[in-house]
Amino acid sequence: MSTFEQQTTKFRTQTGFIAALDQSGGSTPKALKLYGIAESSYSGEVQMMDLIHAMRSRIITSPAFNGDRVLAAILFEATMDRDVQGVPTAEYLWNVKRVVPILKVDKGLADEANGVQLMKPMPGLDALLAKAKSKGIYGTKMRSVIKLANAAGIQAVVDQQIAVARQIIAGGLVPIIEPEVDIHCPDKAGAESLLKASLLKGLDGLPAGQLVMLKLTLPEVDDLYADFVKHPRVLKVVALSGGYSRADANKKLARQHGMVASFSRALTEGLTAQQSEAEFNVALDAAIQSIYEASKT
Repeated sequence: MSTFEQQTTKFRTQTGFIAALDQSGGSTPKALKLYGIAESSYSGEVQMMDLIHAMRSRIITSPAFNGDRVLAAILFEATMDRDVQGVPTAEYLWNVKRVVPILKVDKGLADEANGVQLMKPMPGLDALLAKAKSKGIYGTKMRSVIKLANAAGIQAVVDQQIAVARQIIAGGLVPIIEPEVDIHCPDKAGAESLLKASLLKGLDGLPAGQLVMLKLTLPEVDDLYADFVKHPRVLKVVALSGGYSRADANKKLARQHGMVASFSRALTEGLTAQQSEAEFNVALDAAIQSIYEASKT
């Protein structure tokens, strides 16, 4: 069985969740601040990315972090390009930890229009996909944001996500489609209903045998996305924490059958640079276990 087939089988058969370790340049200062590193303690992009890589490396190398409970990890490009304990990050994740490596490929969000933020253009995507494949990356992730229950805006988000997903599949990788519904959307349930209908049409239009994953905001209506869990084009349905605390996100997730976590901030909540290795590992183990349990339903 090829590595790609082994990784696909892991997603199909194993209980667990996806660790989202893909804070980009824009969200990195906030992530570092929560981790106990003030903006005044570093200067410039390189220093900042070195610090966030040290945080991610600490998580990845912890004995609490392995493929028994963690299916995959989403990486920022700068993380993919760096090493963990002298080994390229994606290689380390799979060969040492049995965690499937995934790459965030979007270039951020465009300005809001029709109540949504589409993804900025990705002119270098094919070259990035080829590089990712050469480094052992299995799949990709790309994020749009829905702020209002606007049918035209939501359709534009889905059309863009599906079009880019087709490009990613053609590049030999499995895309995670992430049309995030903002948890502060005034009609969140309405937006989610529109999104579900648009996504179902988009998925039904994909050729047989092509696979995507979906990363969705925890819905107002429990099991709203059960149809996606059973859909032949969908390998996995995962949930983003979206600003909910870990406790609230876990509670909501446990009510969604067949949906598993893909948490970022909720995973690293309570971890700090000041903790000893023992304290850090205990805190991370507790976080991983709670998210794993919520993902088992």
